[in-house]
Amino acid sequence: QVQLVESGGGLVQAGGSLRLSCAASGSIFSFYGMNWYRQAPGKQRELVAGITSGGSTFYVDSVKGRFTISRDNAKNTLYLQMNSLKPEDTAVYYCRSGTSWGQGTQVTVSS
Repeated sequence: QVQLVESGGGLVQAGGSLRLSCAASGSIFSFYGMNWYRQAPGKQRELVAGITSGGSTFYVDSVKGRFTISRDNAKNTLYLQMNSLKPEDTAVYYCRSGTSWGQGTQVTVSS
């Protein structure tokens, strides 16, 4: 079982940037694919981006070209660089590995 702790959320104006981090412990981080999800108020949780153990990445269409997912296996940390943020990106962002979820970090984008 892997433990996940997100950080880096906050309040930012539209057009701004944030970088989220997800620190993992309790497992062999480099072996597993990792994902970022988000959940806006009143909406279902949605997959935002993912990265395989080999470094292949994928993104939901709404964030392509603005968000970048990456991982540092030496630091057991997953990242989500978010640029050109929009008010519709406002949500709680979660990282996930297998059946393990972090507690989430709030991202709020003001217009």
